Amino acid sequence: MSMFKLIVSIVPHDKGEKLTKAAVDSGCGGGSVLMGRALAKSNFGAILGMGETTKDLIYMVIESEKKSSIINAIVESAKNEKSGFGELFALDVDNLMKAGSVFGSNSAVESKGENMSESNTKDRDMITVIVNKGYADDVMFAARKAGASGGTVLNARGTAREDDEKFFGVHIVPEKDMLIIIVEHEKKEAVLGAIGELKCLKEPGMGIVYSSPVSDFTLLGKK
Repeated sequence: MSMFKLIVSIVPHDKGEKLTKAAVDSGCGGGSVLMGRALAKSNFGAILGMGETTKDLIYMVIESEKKSSIINAIVESAKNEKSGFGELFALDVDNLMKAGSVFGSNSAVESKGENMSESNTKDRDMITVIVNKGYADDVMFAARKAGASGGTVLNARGTAREDDEKFFGVHIVPEKDMLIIIVEHEKKEAVLGAIGELKCLKEPGMGIVYSSPVSDFTLLGKK
């Protein structure tokens, strides 16, 4: 069991501060709010241009022992919002650097026999796809056909290397789309396989795909 957790919440734009305040009031040291774009949950909706909304993604790194109280506070703060208001999940953090100090996972602090209730909640995975800007919709289309629902896109950029293309002697740093998709564990391989077959990921340097198991997946809003 890791000493730290990364809690990620995805909610409508301008609602992130509300969740962050609830988390801070329950012992969280703070968080970072990023703005993203939610893609339609069906390919039919995407074709019609329906279902896209602006989202806040809140990232909070916390001590593992505070996880339950902070998650409960976030869920409580969103209980009066509409059903399907947002989602929350957690990932393990192996190392944390804070104010010049590095904290690493320490097996000595693990409880005897890892918390079974936590391990049993890891029935979903986060698939992260980083591709050249403009290809996120193509990736999401393939992922939906393989069983995924919606995803969230963040704007990013690549880092220049010595052999990157230059324009008037200046490195061109391509804009990127970073797509986050949460899928049920049993669908992960099918979704990864479908994404891997895309033409936009066939050439070296076109993108990267990786997956991470998540725990404590929770839908926010009215039940």
